[in-house]
Amino acid sequence: MRRRTLLGAAGLAALAAPVLAGAPAFAGTGGFTAATATRDTTGAYRLAWACGAARVTVTATTDPYATTGVAVGSGAGTGTLDVPAGALPAATRWYFRLVADGGDALVVADRSLGFASARNFRDLGGYRTTDGHWVRTGLAYRSNTLASLSDGEQAALTALGITRDVDLRNVQERHDDPDRIPPGVTYQVADVEDLTHGVGFHDGAVLTLVEAVALGLLGGTGNLGQRVAYPFLVDFTGADRAYRGLLTALAGEPGATVFHCSSGKDRTGWGSAVLLSLLGVPRATVEADYLASNTYLGNPTAVELSWLRAAFDEADSLYGSVDGYLRQGLALDDATIGALRTKFLA
Repeated sequence: MRRRTLLGAAGLAALAAPVLAGAPAFAGTGGFTAATATRDTTGAYRLAWACGAARVTVTATTDPYATTGVAVGSGAGTGTLDVPAGALPAATRWYFRLVADGGDALVVADRSLGFASARNFRDLGGYRTTDGHWVRTGLAYRSNTLASLSDGEQAALTALGITRDVDLRNVQERHDDPDRIPPGVTYQVADVEDLTHGVGFHDGAVLTLVEAVALGLLGGTGNLGQRVAYPFLVDFTGADRAYRGLLTALAGEPGATVFHCSSGKDRTGWGSAVLLSLLGVPRATVEADYLASNTYLGNPTAVELSWLRAAFDEADSLYGSVDGYLRQGLALDDATIGALRTKFLA
């Protein structure tokens, strides 16, 4: 029913092995209110953080669960640290462990993996929630198509501990451009446009379409078709099955998961927004992650905020809230929601 600094040479031997499934959770992170790691085109890193401690010590590691690594420097409780290009040896990915003098620790990394064939391949971790938790880095990745991964990029998936690939594309897209993934990665189809179980909508399709067109015209959009399509990510029962499959897989997979569509911005964008919302990430941060596809894809008009908001509006209209959408539309039970929060929140 519609309800309307300097790197010391010593310590390189302490670098950890690749990510291990079932590794222990990170230490408490309550002292950090902000933290980022960004890598520029030269390979240099800029680290920035804020916490109530007097001092923060930083180590670099190739394993987000390692408690030791390469000392790269320290700074004040609120500060920045630069790691010059070439200061760290080549690795699939570098993580930075920030340890406050009070004992709180937080792991951050540059979100992008820098894949030439999948420019929108990026980590969904490293975001702070409204209640002070952090989404763990290195467990969930969003991407555009994986059909052209090079041998080196496939090897990187293995090194990152990725054990599941969830494909949100339709049958024609999967046929024309099948994923290239390494052995040991489980392939799962979660077709958002799947018609094999019939065509069903939670509200009349015509009503949803008319309202979407009207709101798109009134609000203005650079792509009316996209603006109209987003409410159907919530209203179409086939999409429910796909996103339920995605979230259930994320909850139960012992290793890391990558999920994707073709461009990694629309179907993947909504899946990412739903996961981050479930974890308690503020809406403004969710929207910023969504809009980041414009940067990663090198197209300032790849996505538009009104499209994402149209999907959230549809969830509110049909179910009263995102939580209602999760429990009624996607039929997620308490155990699955609890497992997601336990797995992804530090």
